[in-house]
Amino acid sequence: MRVVLDRRRPGRPETKRPTLTVTPVAAGAEPGLRVAHPPTVLGRKLAAREFLVTVELDPPRGHTVEKLVQGAKLLRERGVDIVDINDGSLGRVRMAVLPTALLVRDATGLDINMHFTCRDRNLMGIQGDLLGAHALDVRNILAMTGDPPRAGDYSNATAVFDVDGVGLIEILRRMNEGQDATGSSIGEPTSFYVGAALNPAAEDVAREIDRFHRKVQAGARWVQTQPVYDLAELDRFLEQAGGSPVPVLVGILPLHSARHAEFLHNEVPGITIPEPIRRRLREAGDGALRAGIEMAQELVRAVRQRYAGAYLMPSFGRFEVVAEVLDAIR
Repeated sequence: MRVVLDRRRPGRPETKRPTLTVTPVAAGAEPGLRVAHPPTVLGRKLAAREFLVTVELDPPRGHTVEKLVQGAKLLRERGVDIVDINDGSLGRVRMAVLPTALLVRDATGLDINMHFTCRDRNLMGIQGDLLGAHALDVRNILAMTGDPPRAGDYSNATAVFDVDGVGLIEILRRMNEGQDATGSSIGEPTSFYVGAALNPAAEDVAREIDRFHRKVQAGARWVQTQPVYDLAELDRFLEQAGGSPVPVLVGILPLHSARHAEFLHNEVPGITIPEPIRRRLREAGDGALRAGIEMAQELVRAVRQRYAGAYLMPSFGRFEVVAEVLDAIR
């Protein structure tokens, strides 16, 4: 999610696929026939309107998770209760999201918000993996379309995209009602707690607002944004959208240098870094990392006054940077 949140189907030859049709639920309605499990930590905190902080973790490029677990333990020591686990962001090969989530959870006791995308799984695989996740008590799901392979190292890999992020939320809602995507019974309903991605800096704001409304209507219980550096931009987006009927977790990605900021601003779709921030980093020189941490601290304090929570994204595996940002609200 750090780079491209919830893109729609990437450009490729159009193939006619059956349309998944569901009955929308009213905004704010509780999905599911009954709650089969107690609320997750994430769900409980949002319901109680506690300010929530979650931190994103990337699965490893290899098969060992020691460094990731150590980073997660550091975050837990700083008061973090929930971590996000990425699912193949940037179109790069990494350890699968579910085993990564289990290894981190079992080693740390942290609640897991598992990202789940539509790129690598067909409609049957999506449902099978979700049922497996629920059986293992991984029930917070951030539903996203996913980054196309061309965004990463495997540009010739086949992408599936039987559904997009909206369709995935609809599938999860159906499972919470005891049905699969075709309406067949799955037995006991699931108890997924489903979130969605939001890009307030989208080039096509009208389309992003439409998808935001469709995600909430389909059953999203909260949203997480792309990295935000100007809260006024997010405020304007939500004002155009008529407000948000669900809690908003604001994405915060601390900047490490002027070069880091320029790269994100110029090369990464969906991320806009205002000139005053980039200038502050340039003027900071060798102290740019300290300036980046201070700006992230200022932002998280402002977010705490106006939004439901913060979604922190460490760059370059620098968990200690995020831990220092968290000192601003502890």
